Amino acid sequence: MRIIFAGGGTAGHINPALAIAGYVRERQPDAEILYIGAKGGMEERLVPQAGFEFKGITVQGFKRKISLGALKDNIVTVKKAVSAGRDSKKIIKEFKPDICIGTGGYVSGPVLRAAAKLGIPTLIHEQNAYPGVTNKMLSKHATRVMLAMPAAREHFKGKCNFVDTGNPVRGEILIQEKEEARKKLGLDNRPVILSFGGSLGARKINEALADVIARSAGDGKYQHIHAYGQYGKWFPQLLKDKGADLEKADNLDIREYINDMPVCLAAADVVIARAGAITLSEIQVKGKPSILIPSPNVAENHQFHNAMALVKENAAVMIEEKDLTPEKLTEEIDKLASDPIRLAEYSENAKRMAISDASKRIYSIIIEVLSAAKSL
Repeated sequence: MRIIFAGGGTAGHINPALAIAGYVRERQPDAEILYIGAKGGMEERLVPQAGFEFKGITVQGFKRKISLGALKDNIVTVKKAVSAGRDSKKIIKEFKPDICIGTGGYVSGPVLRAAAKLGIPTLIHEQNAYPGVTNKMLSKHATRVMLAMPAAREHFKGKCNFVDTGNPVRGEILIQEKEEARKKLGLDNRPVILSFGGSLGARKINEALADVIARSAGDGKYQHIHAYGQYGKWFPQLLKDKGADLEKADNLDIREYINDMPVCLAAADVVIARAGAITLSEIQVKGKPSILIPSPNVAENHQFHNAMALVKENAAVMIEEKDLTPEKLTEEIDKLASDPIRLAEYSENAKRMAISDASKRIYSIIIEVLSAAKSL
């Protein structure tokens, strides 16, 4: 089996591709896998680290605002798109894949278009409830459109061959048990709040949580694990300014980054986070009640739609960033964490939405499409 993966720009596009590729390699160790990504993109670093061959093409996205500068940038984008299509076609002809899989981001566009024109079966995987521009464009020519969230269907136009697969979730997330995780972290029976805003951090979330965490330092009501992110190095000092003594408050675990997310997630009673697709898939598969604060700074406002998919199923609370205040966040935490019946209901609803065997489903689709292509 020879497979080309294409996707990039953000970890949300790259990690699903790597998860699928890893599962394929587990099932078929002799499978030949090539990842095509953007030169200079984070995939150029992450893909080789994961042990897969990488080839880069030069591509960039269109600017949507109307200005002279944006017009000039878009002219360059068109030129790069032409050369990216030519380069993609050359790589595909040299590698001779049996199938091509795109996971979103601008770089997947020229690759999958070139593959479709060459008569190679193509699959796209959409991680979000509101699909990205590239996947919507590619869907018309894809052999299968694999969806993480059924709500995405209504945003595609034309006839598409949809299949619900979910987002691939790391195996270590699936197997970690709550009681074992709490023992590892030295936690007791008090409610555990887990909060984070991504690897870089989210200033608004950090600022709103500072009062919550400072209160917990004083009353010990909650055990709180919080990651403030790479750009939040000022956060510990803010807590000190608010009277929180991090050395004495043994119920607080304040870090820059959470390296043991499977353990921390398993231990949590309530999760406070952005609404990225992979984060939500992990929350769902673990059945964690959550307070979601979608990032307003993402394409198509897709995190809002991701969060709404859970809110509509009574599996999460959403606070839009424009409405986020320490008082509002404190109120929602207290209402949720102090209500065992509501916690159980949210947990059950989140689990019901989860797809824990996404990688297996996607692998089955790959085999099905390849078998159909061989029979033609």
